[in-house]
Amino acid sequence: MKKIILIIFTTLFIYSIVNVLIWIKDSHHTKEIISEINKEIVPSKEERMISIDYFKNMNNDTVGFLRVNNTNINYPFLKTYDNSFYLNHSIDKTYSNSGWLFMDYKNNTDFNDQNTVIYAHARKDGTMFGTLKNVIKKYWYKNKDNHIITIFLKNKKINYQVFSTYTIKTEDYYITTSFTSKTDFKVFLNTIENRSIYNYNVKLDTNDKILTLSSCYTYNRKIVLHAKRLNE
Repeated sequence: MKKIILIIFTTLFIYSIVNVLIWIKDSHHTKEIISEINKEIVPSKEERMISIDYFKNMNNDTVGFLRVNNTNINYPFLKTYDNSFYLNHSIDKTYSNSGWLFMDYKNNTDFNDQNTVIYAHARKDGTMFGTLKNVIKKYWYKNKDNHIITIFLKNKKINYQVFSTYTIKTEDYYITTSFTSKTDFKVFLNTIENRSIYNYNVKLDTNDKILTLSSCYTYNRKIVLHAKRLNE
């Protein structure tokens, strides 16, 4: 019996060590890529100009670039044929448990859907959506500069106004991308607004285009941010 317990313990120990080494390797690779990405974000007087072409050359699945103030979220994002591939592949398409930011495969890349959803892992080292948890902190909410989310496309910049941030048990409702009627969409908007832990005082209507950011918060809960598209 003691031998069986020892074998089980040894197996679990080796398994844990291997997983830690894989995590460290993936984290190192991800940070190397992020370092290269940061070199391509060229400062200008008014804003950082983002070269989407550069990221397209890196990976043709690139759609645009996402920035969330006072987080580490400053990355290109991708879209492919499903919502699985970039859960365990990096932007260079190498296998990685870090994954990368990606749009819901059901969304169009013009950002004219009723609800456009972007996902990423909440990495403990703060990469990917690891700092999305900042958006439910009071200090983040109190700084109104943080309430504007920016999307850069090839020849366009889109700003979004945050109107809801919260955590919720894992579900599919808030990641619904389109609705069959304005009534259904209105119910959706009311529901996700009322879930917010803070009041952003943003007026919504059924003509709005919504951006949703989603990541894991705990093993069975998600952290969610919703923002509405502002006039261009």
